[in-house]
Amino acid sequence: MRIGELSRAAGVDVETIRFYEKSGVLPRAERQANGYRSYGPAHLERLAFVRHCRALDIPLADVQRLLAFLDRPGEDCGDIDQLVATHLVRVRARLASMLALEQQLTALSRACATDSHTVAECGILQELVAAAHGEACACHALAEAVPAAAAPAMPRAAAPSVSPPAARAPARRRKQP
Repeated sequence: MRIGELSRAAGVDVETIRFYEKSGVLPRAERQANGYRSYGPAHLERLAFVRHCRALDIPLADVQRLLAFLDRPGEDCGDIDQLVATHLVRVRARLASMLALEQQLTALSRACATDSHTVAECGILQELVAAAHGEACACHALAEAVPAAAAPAMPRAAAPSVSPPAARAPARRRKQP
């Protein structure tokens, strides 16, 4: 089959196939007399394997290691178990990070009022500007606030035109259903 047919059969872009060939994940196809590459069932199977691994967010370098194990079926699989265990640790760390991000964004969204208001009264922008100046904000605990000296240089003139945090009115809270 040609690269377009392989692309459709595997559900990946032609450019992805070419990338995988260049990186050695997918063996290069034999060229026919007319210059076209000819892919076989082994290419499709390998591409499906790679696609499934990538869907599990396994890094390409680890996918290459797994493919190397496939080529040595008589070896012990302990290294494969370790590879997946290491990936699981990374996934769990990302999950914890995403949960913390969700909590931060939820806290930040509480700074918004349900009534219509102007940008100058926007509690979300006020909180973000406060954080940019190293002040405590709704989305980070007071202890996590960046000290003003360590905050990135952002002159107040460059900040969005909202009231300074000290002079701002308390943000209106959303009504709980």
